[in-house]
Amino acid sequence: MRDRAIEILNANWRDGYTIPSKNLYPYQWNWDSGFIAIGLAHYDMDRAQKELETLLNSQWENGFIPHIIFHKISETYFPGPNFHRADLHPLANKKYPSTGMTQPPVLGFVLERIYEIAKNKADSLRFIKKNIDKVYKNHHYFYKHRDPNNEGLVYIYHNWESGTDNSPLWDPIFETIDAPEYNFERRDTSIIDPSERPTKREYDYYLHIIDIAKEHNYSDNKIAEFSPFLVQDPLFNSMLIKSNRSLITLYKMIGGNEDKIEQLERWQVKSLSSFNSKLFDEDLSAYIHYDLRNDKPIRLVSSSSFSPLFAGIPNKEQAEILVKTMMEKFGGKDMYLCASFDPTNSKFNPKKYWRGPVWINLNWMLYQGLLDYGYNDLANRIKSDTLEILEKVGFYEYTDPRKTIYKGKVKGYGGSDFSWSAALYLDLVNNQPTIRT
Repeated sequence: MRDRAIEILNANWRDGYTIPSKNLYPYQWNWDSGFIAIGLAHYDMDRAQKELETLLNSQWENGFIPHIIFHKISETYFPGPNFHRADLHPLANKKYPSTGMTQPPVLGFVLERIYEIAKNKADSLRFIKKNIDKVYKNHHYFYKHRDPNNEGLVYIYHNWESGTDNSPLWDPIFETIDAPEYNFERRDTSIIDPSERPTKREYDYYLHIIDIAKEHNYSDNKIAEFSPFLVQDPLFNSMLIKSNRSLITLYKMIGGNEDKIEQLERWQVKSLSSFNSKLFDEDLSAYIHYDLRNDKPIRLVSSSSFSPLFAGIPNKEQAEILVKTMMEKFGGKDMYLCASFDPTNSKFNPKKYWRGPVWINLNWMLYQGLLDYGYNDLANRIKSDTLEILEKVGFYEYTDPRKTIYKGKVKGYGGSDFSWSAALYLDLVNNQPTIRT
């Protein structure tokens, strides 16, 4: 399995970056590159560092880092650079064509993780010192341009920014949007079974939101004013808070930078307070999303609801509540942990992208978060479930949480030979994270 994981990462390597999966995802994705760098660091630190540098080179003048960087034109992916037109923003990167949206900000904790993995700590710290200010600038962008109410909670303006693209979480919002019918050629459904992918109508909503952003030249102020999709996402904000913590740790190791450390700590205080007061739903016993445009909570439970454990956000009592909810809704004896959406909900679909399947990146976060809070048995169940699935089907993009289907020859879903599945497998089997006591 280790050899196969390395083989996949090597095969998916391009000139300075790693594609997620051949044909299906032919470009560089933001949070994919972060997770991939962690896996690469276990056997090729130079390439791990290059992966991150290539991503950071796409940063805009205002600190924004796009979710896709179109290094080369490909006919296997839609929508491409000609649809996104990120160049409409006056501060967009002139060298690297990209989208005008972002993804969960993982780079702070990725830098800390590759330092932990590094055998040559001095070289790793030199790399971090060279690049950390770019990650800080990205965080500054979020708090300056994506927090209109000054709450310490940043918004996403497109479901693709969440990373959980077609989750049932977004259904109530799409019901409020009058999107036109688009004529376009889907490329993903010619490669992958359409039953595993978002629907054509969902893509109409996705493209409509992009068109609204393009109409306003991707202005953050105008997007905050006019976008029909404006959400405070617990997964996205958890990644930001976790990365804030890592930047504080790394800046202290580097020395100096007291002004940046103080600013990061101020962001943390405000973010943690608002996160727990606004996004923790006592009746659902979980963290939820908040629809900022329509000013109401989205009262649904997904794997994102547990991601605050990874960032150290819940107090001890809240963590205990989250674990109970996870086990009651997601932890049945015939289920692998952790489905991406509530298996007890009628919208649960075990094979359709983010509407139910297991994703290794969320399991990787939950494993470490549960260890941090002392839930070692549950953490080890998530790890063993993850490894067992991968050993049964290989390194697919996402997999079915139902144990009953794993009889005979079974495949995973989405892209095969998927890079972050291979990369995070290497991290799970090679290293134990530090356990907080």
